[in-house]
Amino acid sequence: MSYKYETHLHTSDSSACGISKGIEYLDGYKALGYDGIFITEHFYLGNTCIPRNLPWNEWVDRFCRGYYETKEAGLRTDISVFFGWETSYGTGEDFLIYGLKPEWLKEHPEIIKLTQEEQYELVHSEGGLVVQAHPFRERGYMREIRLHPNHCDAWEIANYGNEPYMDKRAYEYASSHGIKMTCGSDIHTIDNLKEGRVFAMVTKERMKSESDYVRTILSGKGFTTSFPKERLKCKMINPSLPVEWCL
Repeated sequence: MSYKYETHLHTSDSSACGISKGIEYLDGYKALGYDGIFITEHFYLGNTCIPRNLPWNEWVDRFCRGYYETKEAGLRTDISVFFGWETSYGTGEDFLIYGLKPEWLKEHPEIIKLTQEEQYELVHSEGGLVVQAHPFRERGYMREIRLHPNHCDAWEIANYGNEPYMDKRAYEYASSHGIKMTCGSDIHTIDNLKEGRVFAMVTKERMKSESDYVRTILSGKGFTTSFPKERLKCKMINPSLPVEWCL
């Protein structure tokens, strides 16, 4: 028996780039055989649509409103809905955070002021999981590719929003250096679901909470990445941006 999960998903409820609401995803993922989804909206310093001039607790409530609505709807469709977020630094360095609750965010407003190293130390010490999202991704707003093998617990080595050669580079480096690997769709619209353009994490045990995912990934056992492996057979293309290792 195995279980299938989406681990990188944005909605129009909280992400400015999101096109579909959280509740709109449920039927599509159910039809594709998924057992659950993680809603990982763009966080405070990223592409959020929640006004930053709100008091912190109110900002967190607004940020999490779509998650709560989707979680409630998921109970009726037998899809588990889990909480996470994607924190950004404006330079192309993005990190997926799992295992910490909205209540934790309210208690830690300092999270928006931390460096990448400080973020990892705090989240990890509090029982959370830090995954560097799409580490070799290149975009026009980026000046360099900044990699953090020591400031995260795993790398997202396959991401539907990437070109295949970017995933191939992440996979090869993570494989050769013993970095734990995850994958996710980075989905923003249900149109991708209709065409099956999604990736998944597959686990041997059904997850009942975000902590189950943290425990599974940190253990390095009981999970596999599910994405078209032909992506890893593409021609390797050298990065057009310089690569900086943030050790």
